[in-house]
Amino acid sequence: MTESHDQAAATDGGDVRAGTSGGGPGSEEGLDARLLVERGTFRLDVALRVAPGEVVALLGPNGAGKTTALRALAGLTPLSGGHLRLDGTELDRTPTESRPVGVVFQDYLLFPHLTALDNVAFGPRCHGATKAEARARAAEWLDRMGLAAHAGAKPRKLSGGQAQRVALARALATRPRLLLLDEPLAALDARTRLEVRAQLRRHLADFEAVAVLVTHDPLDAMVLADRLVVVEDGRIVQEGSPSHIARHPRTDYIAQLVGLNLYQGQADGHTVRLDAGPAVTTTEALTGPVFVAFPPSAVTLHRDRPTGSSARNLWHGKVTGLETHGDQIRADLTGELPLAADLTTVAAAELDLHPGAEVWATVKATQTHAYRS
Repeated sequence: MTESHDQAAATDGGDVRAGTSGGGPGSEEGLDARLLVERGTFRLDVALRVAPGEVVALLGPNGAGKTTALRALAGLTPLSGGHLRLDGTELDRTPTESRPVGVVFQDYLLFPHLTALDNVAFGPRCHGATKAEARARAAEWLDRMGLAAHAGAKPRKLSGGQAQRVALARALATRPRLLLLDEPLAALDARTRLEVRAQLRRHLADFEAVAVLVTHDPLDAMVLADRLVVVEDGRIVQEGSPSHIARHPRTDYIAQLVGLNLYQGQADGHTVRLDAGPAVTTTEALTGPVFVAFPPSAVTLHRDRPTGSSARNLWHGKVTGLETHGDQIRADLTGELPLAADLTTVAAAELDLHPGAEVWATVKATQTHAYRS
C-alpha cells in the first residue's frame, strides 16, 4: 500500500502543540522555517515551527531528506527557497559561523589534537569568550556531563559514550538558541546507548531553546522528542506526539517503524472492506475511508482452520519468511491478507512453521484499531 498526503493533511489534528507547523507560537521566539532545497531530481520541502523548550525529532527512511533538512538548518546546505528564522532573525542571511546554532554530529567530529576541555572550550572561544572564560565554561559543562575526570584526555582515550558527551558539551557550551543532533546515538553500542540516551533526555529536558533531532531509531525519537515529524520523499507525511503517531500511523514506513500491520479501506459500521481485498471486523463503528491497524502480537496462527474460535477475523495464508524479532519469532505471511505475526519459539516449533507452510491467521476484533484516513 502506498499512501500520499499533502503537508497540511499530514498534521494530526488536535495533536500539535502551539508553535508547531500546525499553528503559530504567538511570538517570534523559536524556529520558523520553510526549507526548500533542490538537488538534481531531489526536492526537499519541509515547514517547521518549533517553540523554545520543545524537542522535535525528524524521522524518515534513508534518502527521505531528514539529514538535508538538518544541514539546511545548520547553514551547511544552502536553501533554494523558503525561509529560516530563529527568534525573529533571518538566519539564511547570517554567516554559518555566526549563527547561534550548536550541532552534534553522528561521528562527534572532535578535534583529535585537543583535550576534552579544549574541545569544549573551542566553541565559546569562536563566539568571543576569552580563553579563561571559555575554559571555565568548558569545565562546568564537563562536570555536568560527569566527565570532569577526563578533562585532560584526548579523543582517542575516550570511550564512544564519553566522546558523545564531550560533543554534546561542546555544542551546549556556546549557549545555542538552536541545538541540532544528527543521529547522536548511532555510533554507540547497545549498553552505552541506553545510558547516554537517559542522560541526553535529562539535558534536553533542561534545554530552554529549540532542539531538533534527526534519527532513524524509533526508540530514540519516542524517548527524546516531544513531537515527531516524519519525512518521506522530501516532504512531511505525518507529525504529532510520539504516542499519537504510534497509535495512528498513516504510511507503511511509519507502521513498520512502530511495529504494526496497517491497511486502508472503506468502513461500514464495524466492517472494513480493505483495499487489499478481504474484510476486517473492528470494535470501532465508522463510515467511509479508514485505516485499520493491529500489532503482530495480536495474530494467532493455526495449521488447520480453527473451529469454535472467538476471533471474528480469519484469513488463509502462507509463510514466506521467519526471523528472530527480540525474544520471539516473526512470521511474514502472504495470501488473503499479507501480514506479520509474532509468536514464541516454542509455538513456532509446535506449529512446524517454515517458509511455504500454509496457515490460518486469526485476529480478535478487540485487538484491531480503526481510524479515519
